Amino acid sequence: MAEVRDARGLLCPEPVLMVKKEMDRPGSSTFQVLVDSEAAKNNITRLAGKMKWQISAEQNGEEYLLTLKKK
Repeated sequence: MAEVRDARGLLCPEPVLMVKKEMDRPGSSTFQVLVDSEAAKNNITRLAGKMKWQISAEQNGEEYLLTLKKK
C-alpha cells in the first residue's frame, strides 16, 4: 500500500513542494497525496509529467487522492 501524504488545507505552492520533496527522496517509487483543491491537483499533475512520473486521480467530493508512481 502506498503511503498517503496529506496536503489538504495547504496553499500553493506547499502541496507541490511536498510532492517534489517526496519524489526526490531516495527509494521513493509510489506514494499518494490528498489535496483539497483543483489547482493543487493540476499543479501536481504538471510536475509529475515533467518529472516523468505516472499519476492518477480519484475525486471524492471536493478532495482528490493522487497516486504517483515512478516510471
